[in-house]
Amino acid sequence: MTDEPTDEAKESTFLVTAADDDSAVLRDVHDGQVHTLSTNPGVDLHDAVTGTVAPDPPMNVSWQLVEIERRWTIPIEKNDESPTAHVTDIAADQPEGEIHREERAGTGEIHVLTVPEELTEQAVDDVADDIETTLSRAARLGVNRVEIRWTPGVVSVRYMP
Repeated sequence: MTDEPTDEAKESTFLVTAADDDSAVLRDVHDGQVHTLSTNPGVDLHDAVTGTVAPDPPMNVSWQLVEIERRWTIPIEKNDESPTAHVTDIAADQPEGEIHREERAGTGEIHVLTVPEELTEQAVDDVADDIETTLSRAARLGVNRVEIRWTPGVVSVRYMP
């Protein structure tokens, strides 16, 4: 991860990792670069933003969010429904401790995690509590929500439009 001064604007998708009334910190979800904004243009913690940042002259060590193409909030939801039959089939052929990733039809991804049955709830909590990692992936995929489903030994994380 770099945070070297530059004099060039950068267009990307960012996750807001800190925000207060006066400033905000954005992390590029593609390359991990951190951009400390000298002002807060109205973003909130954990917002996803597609837009353009440009360095503040003359030192070029802080940034401005000069254009917002899209700004959205991505909820992470725990769903009491069991994983789909497709997910269950994938998990049946997958060794414990492995993760399977595949694109969803249309937009998004599905991740299938196989865990020891007694650690299923902990695994669900770990995914839900790792907010920045989960939301960064969701923002990178351009999705609008994350849904976590589970059954003993299987956790399904669905990144959905």
